[in-house]
Amino acid sequence: MFQKKIALLTTAALTMAACLAGCGKKEEPLPEPQVEEVQEEETVEPEPEEEVVEEPATAYPVIEEREEVNGEIQSFLTGEWTNAVQAKRRPIAVMIPNNAPAMPQYGLSQAGIIYEAPVEGRITRLMAVLEEFDDLDRIGPVRSSRDYYIYVAMGYEAIYCNWGLARPYVEELINRENYYNVSAAVEGIHNPADEAYKRVSRPGYALEFTGYLDIEGMFDAVERLGYDWNYDEDYVAPFLFAADDVIADYADNEEATLIYPGGRESNSGGYGVYNPYFEYHEDDHLYYRYQDGKAQMDEYNNEQLAVSNVVFQYCHGEVRDDHDYLAFGVHGEGDAIVFTNGKAIKGKWMRYDGDFTPAKFYDEEGNEIIFNQGKTWICNIWQEYGEYVEYGTDENNLTTPDMPSVTAAE
Repeated sequence: MFQKKIALLTTAALTMAACLAGCGKKEEPLPEPQVEEVQEEETVEPEPEEEVVEEPATAYPVIEEREEVNGEIQSFLTGEWTNAVQAKRRPIAVMIPNNAPAMPQYGLSQAGIIYEAPVEGRITRLMAVLEEFDDLDRIGPVRSSRDYYIYVAMGYEAIYCNWGLARPYVEELINRENYYNVSAAVEGIHNPADEAYKRVSRPGYALEFTGYLDIEGMFDAVERLGYDWNYDEDYVAPFLFAADDVIADYADNEEATLIYPGGRESNSGGYGVYNPYFEYHEDDHLYYRYQDGKAQMDEYNNEQLAVSNVVFQYCHGEVRDDHDYLAFGVHGEGDAIVFTNGKAIKGKWMRYDGDFTPAKFYDEEGNEIIFNQGKTWICNIWQEYGEYVEYGTDENNLTTPDMPSVTAAE
């Protein structure tokens, strides 16, 4: 019994000692698990290589960006260095008669572009497109409007000047709010500008050939009407011009030093009454204009009209009514021949981008034709009378071009 008691005491003592030993040592906490953040690798996709679109090479160096130098800049109409103030503003487009009772005209030699088209009576009328007119006192005589001239003037963003109109076909178009028109006061013109016109004494001439555009009055009218002289930002130049000191010679093309837009015989295609033609002079690379058997002169400076480029723009035409008013398709596309440096370049004209863009001219391979710097005369050729067109190197060696039939869209 005593021994059992001793054993129990011994066991209790040992148990207490063990407990005291355990309480004397602080238990260390278990370490926190280490969680490593695994960052996702960013997938950097390679940037696509920028596609380099190479501009097609032209046959000759051409004018590209226009830069002003010493107060001059290259003209949109001629490519030549021109007073920057004049070359940066819109041109004016003036309707001018071209029949014998009106001759001679005044100021035509200053036009960068002369546009010629048939009118009723089967003669032609001119539209002079000018940017250099500040030194002129007048231009004219001035005649009435036709809608196809207006559409062509729109393409150059020109301020259109006329005295009269073929009212049934012109009134709505010429009076549109987005169109700049300086017109003499006649029935059908909603905002006339009589201050822009004056009568000039011409003894022996009919009254209709005595009305002229007065330049000072025209400036006043443009200001009063609130027109903006600046080209639109998206303006499209009508021609691609050869660079300075470059002649686009088109050496492999056929020669054409005599050019007859209506041939040499009488016909009703517009050019068959006065039989105009152009004669190329190799010494100055100019085409001189003749009409009714004699040189066509400008009364302003007593010089013969001469240009660097002549264009035949074939357009489908129709007779509208008993007054013989005509209609021409000047939108869409059609055949064309560009004459420059004594050569003929066959091709097409195209105009699909709206009223305020011009027709552009392309060769048979689809390349834009390069014009030589200088003035240009555009003959609207009534396509249905294209068989009368002739050109060649002399009067005994003239041919009529074999042009494919293409009808322009209205």
